[in-house]
Amino acid sequence: MNSKQRFDLTVNHKQPDKMMVDFGATSTTGIHVLSIENLRKYYGLKWKPVRVTDPYQMLGEVDEELRELMGADAVGAKGKSSSFGFYNNAPFKEYRTPWGQIVSVPEGFNTSIDENGDTLSFPGGDISADPSAKMPKSSYFFDAIIRQQPFNEEDLNPQDNLEEHGLVSDSDLEYWKETAQTARATGKAVVAGLGGTALGDIAHIPGMKLKKPKGIRDITEWYLSIIMRPDYIKAIFDRQSEIALENYSRLHTVIGDNIDAVFICGTDFGTQDSTFCAPEQFDDLWMPYYKRINNWIHENTNWKTFKHSCGAVESFMPKFIEAGFDIINPVQINAVGMDPVHLKKTYGKDLVFWGGGIDTQNALPNFSPEKVREEVLRLSEVFAKDGGFVFNTVHNIQANVPVENLVAMVNAVKEFNGEK
Repeated sequence: MNSKQRFDLTVNHKQPDKMMVDFGATSTTGIHVLSIENLRKYYGLKWKPVRVTDPYQMLGEVDEELRELMGADAVGAKGKSSSFGFYNNAPFKEYRTPWGQIVSVPEGFNTSIDENGDTLSFPGGDISADPSAKMPKSSYFFDAIIRQQPFNEEDLNPQDNLEEHGLVSDSDLEYWKETAQTARATGKAVVAGLGGTALGDIAHIPGMKLKKPKGIRDITEWYLSIIMRPDYIKAIFDRQSEIALENYSRLHTVIGDNIDAVFICGTDFGTQDSTFCAPEQFDDLWMPYYKRINNWIHENTNWKTFKHSCGAVESFMPKFIEAGFDIINPVQINAVGMDPVHLKKTYGKDLVFWGGGIDTQNALPNFSPEKVREEVLRLSEVFAKDGGFVFNTVHNIQANVPVENLVAMVNAVKEFNGEK
């Protein structure tokens, strides 16, 4: 059975020949560039600068040779531009990170160092603009810089929060046609981040690709707006989903069945021990638009829909099902109420769990290799039964995870799958 066949059985809640595996197909199932370099060294692969695929989170490319060593079944089809707005593909240049690693970045990846030793990134890579993100000197990834402009309540215009959303161009269509074909040629399952459907994802609210973002761009102000300005939020979501579906219609004509799943939205609805909003707010603000997007995809394509939400969202699982999502990620098993046995038993016939194979906050960086092995085997046993599970960690693998633990995880997955 090949990876595509394994995916088809898995997402239709049938038992594949072995557990499906993903390392690096999406922006929430990736691996930090430093951990990728450490893995490459461990496996004796020829040194080369790891390509940065997500400059915001400093995630790296899991290339074909590493993907095969790790047993991954999925690849990502990723967009033209980064979160910072510059072209995120070749030509590349070498860049020395603050921690001393040489990586490969697009030509538009331009940074400067401020008086505190922090690394600044710029919208569109334009260093003449005000910086839109900062990597503290002790950190391994960027944080958005909030650049909220002053506003009068009566002058707020939902269109200002839609500045980055527009119809796909002919060059966009050609890019996606080639990108999807290349991804399909790998023989792996293909997950695409087509963009445009991130309804209230706080990673995008600050507008890091915009030089002077307008509208509600402060994350705190955005959360307040959910309560104080629901009609403003609805107006944004209504027009955003309208644009997105027009784009999806155009994209489907050139992509067709060359992708298998589409990353819809990364909006988090949970904290470590609770939810960000009440179920009634979800029903009012998000449900209609998620249904609109998911229904269109299911009625017009063969794609499966992928929803990311961190946190203690067990109580929202029925909402995700009602909204029409096929796949939930990252399955934060270390959050309150997110018991793996309960999740699988209660929702496993309706939702595919993509992640949850090991906790990345505590277990993966801090356990012994043997304890990592035991944890991976335990969770795989729970989640993989009767299909409906893609092994991945709980969100991205971060920098400085001991390479022995990463290898123990990979080996445990292979052991569970009956491989050497």
